[in-house]
Amino acid sequence: MKIIFAGTPEFAATALAALHQAGFEIVLVLTQPDRPAGRGMQLQASAVKRFALAHGIPVAQPLSLRRDGRHAAVADEAHALLQATPHDVMLVAAYGLILPPSVLEIPPLGCINIHASLLPRWRGAAPIHRAIEAGDTETGITIMQMDQGLDTGAVLAMQSIAIAPDDTTASLHDRLASLGGAMIVDTMRRLAAQPGGRLPATPQPHAGVTYAAKILKEEAALDFSASADTVARKIRAFNPFPGAVAHAGDTALKLWQARPAAADAGAADAAVAAGTVLAASAEQGVLIACGTGSSASVLQVTQLQKPGGKRLSAGDFIKGFPMAGLRLR
Repeated sequence: MKIIFAGTPEFAATALAALHQAGFEIVLVLTQPDRPAGRGMQLQASAVKRFALAHGIPVAQPLSLRRDGRHAAVADEAHALLQATPHDVMLVAAYGLILPPSVLEIPPLGCINIHASLLPRWRGAAPIHRAIEAGDTETGITIMQMDQGLDTGAVLAMQSIAIAPDDTTASLHDRLASLGGAMIVDTMRRLAAQPGGRLPATPQPHAGVTYAAKILKEEAALDFSASADTVARKIRAFNPFPGAVAHAGDTALKLWQARPAAADAGAADAAVAAGTVLAASAEQGVLIACGTGSSASVLQVTQLQKPGGKRLSAGDFIKGFPMAGLRLR
């Protein structure tokens, strides 16, 4: 079975590596154009491109696949390449470009997507972040046959995993990426063995649809008037990108690890202004008053970073940046 693979970040590269290791023939990789990254803002190849080049797989990086857009000529070239490349199916994982109907119709067995949620919950761009931010206790991988809608295709396979209380987007991403790689290999093996090349597919239910909007840097600011649980979920959801931000005066601090404080770690006092640092020590971390009125609670922050610095444990951080008594906003 010949496969065209479309994907860009590490999540997709993990699936591509699993398919390659399983012996599937990847005849072409589509990935996003190189982007500036890092302090020097040098052009960086995507994780998928790096894997493909290291293993001798041809790579294409069209700016767009939409023939009716401002990059129509580029899209026409991409269509011609897809049509001229013998293949059976296109696999898509976090590609980042919309596949118009004219592309969906090219592969003989259609396009199959690896999505990091239990569809129809968290359709869209940021399902891992939004699941943690919302306080979900489980998520998973859905393998679906793509159609013209936004993650609306019929389900070919689905598997759930638990979201741990200390999971960040980074840690949950890695587990989901590994699961996605294993599931797409299994799906391709079943597809190759299926007479007629079509797998049983289950339409998604109409109930339970939610959308995982793209994460914006403007969302990074923390609101300590929310409960400690809500603030902690946002900190974990925004780790590693874009990083949750709290201001101590004019200094923007990034908070990377946090949880609601245990009952004996600090007393929630409705009279204390939200954002007030109640205590800061190596043993307890940084304790911050959250919520207002009857919802007063305490947040325990265990990893922080100041501008230009490294991520540090709370104990190491407060050695160079005293926190007790500060009011964060």
